[in-house]
Amino acid sequence: MAKQALISPNEPREVGYRVAQVESETFEVGAPLFWTPCEDDVVADQFWYDPTDKLIKTFPIVVEQVVTQPTITDLQAQLATLQAQIAQLTKT
Repeated sequence: MAKQALISPNEPREVGYRVAQVESETFEVGAPLFWTPCEDDVVADQFWYDPTDKLIKTFPIVVEQVVTQPTITDLQAQLATLQAQIAQLTKT
């Protein structure tokens, strides 16, 4: 049996609406909620419904980049390396 996604127009996501629930069997819901067929891999809150083309879409994957601040020891080591390179260049 095909799955159905419960769409919540009151909860905007991207440029559409929240997929609030996914079920094999539907039940009656109050307006403005509505059911729409979906693929088996659709998961509530990880997908959203686009009303312009009536498709369920996944959220883009966001990769967080961890930026670490260098320590004073790191900076001093970099400075020493640069000073040594400058010294080499000025000898020639």
